[in-house]
Amino acid sequence: MNPLSWFHTANRIITEKPDLVIIRYWLPFMAPALGTIAAQLRKKNIKVIAITDNVIPHEKRIGDSQLTSYFVNRCDGFVAMSAAVLNDLSDFTSNTNKVFLPHPVYDIFGDIQTKADARKSLNVGQEEKLILFFGFIRAYKGLDLLIEAMADERIRNLNIKLLIAGEFYEDAKPYLEKINSIDSGKNFILHTEFIGKEKVKSYFCAADMVVQPYRSATQSGITQIAYHFGRPMLVTNVGGLAEIVANGKAGYVVERDSKAIANAIIDFYSNKKEESFSLQVKADREKFSWHHFIKGVLKLYEKIS
Repeated sequence: MNPLSWFHTANRIITEKPDLVIIRYWLPFMAPALGTIAAQLRKKNIKVIAITDNVIPHEKRIGDSQLTSYFVNRCDGFVAMSAAVLNDLSDFTSNTNKVFLPHPVYDIFGDIQTKADARKSLNVGQEEKLILFFGFIRAYKGLDLLIEAMADERIRNLNIKLLIAGEFYEDAKPYLEKINSIDSGKNFILHTEFIGKEKVKSYFCAADMVVQPYRSATQSGITQIAYHFGRPMLVTNVGGLAEIVANGKAGYVVERDSKAIANAIIDFYSNKKEESFSLQVKADREKFSWHHFIKGVLKLYEKIS
């Protein structure tokens, strides 16, 4: 937040004499600092590539566009991890040095556990039908839609359970009230506290399917954790999620509607899709390798050089 530190940081980088600096951009609040650093580097003919998680934030605030423009127009090239973000960049710059490279697989959470071991570690029944919602709980992630889907009589009759794993980043009361109104919450398992890195694999490996009922998205690291652990996915048709999950092969892509989410969950269990979806997820995983991502970044660097 201290502008003096921006110039100090730029000078420190300049002394390293790099050919290329990659800046991760995800929030307009960071634009003054990151944009100023980028400008100082370019004065020394150091190339700057931005990896843009988002250029239009999920939760919009006054001044976002101006701040993003400040940063974007001080970069030489851009990596977007969804086609949606690649298109959004056109609203801020005419720079054509940009490339879509899918978010690589997150492979930092350890090796795959057996479902039996994962469920044992979480104290979850071995025979349960279990779907997973994982990550910070914020309005744009659509957990309320998934909770509404769980109220579907067909889901209750199949005794499907929803494991919610992640911290509340907003008022928990509306969610908890909605959960308790459905069969007194007996088909919900809540682990709504901070989850350490070492425990992540147990949640994914314990689940039959990972559900991301997002109201808005660009891309998501959750899908790439699911790819690493070979888990089928259900995502909503927003942002770049539909680009990542092959509908009907590696999982489901549905509209932002609780009925559509419920229908997909019912189809998954009624037609025993877990095995075939898991095989496709493992086959598709190669498309999201770090080798592919780095190769794309280097190719972009060659272009701007």
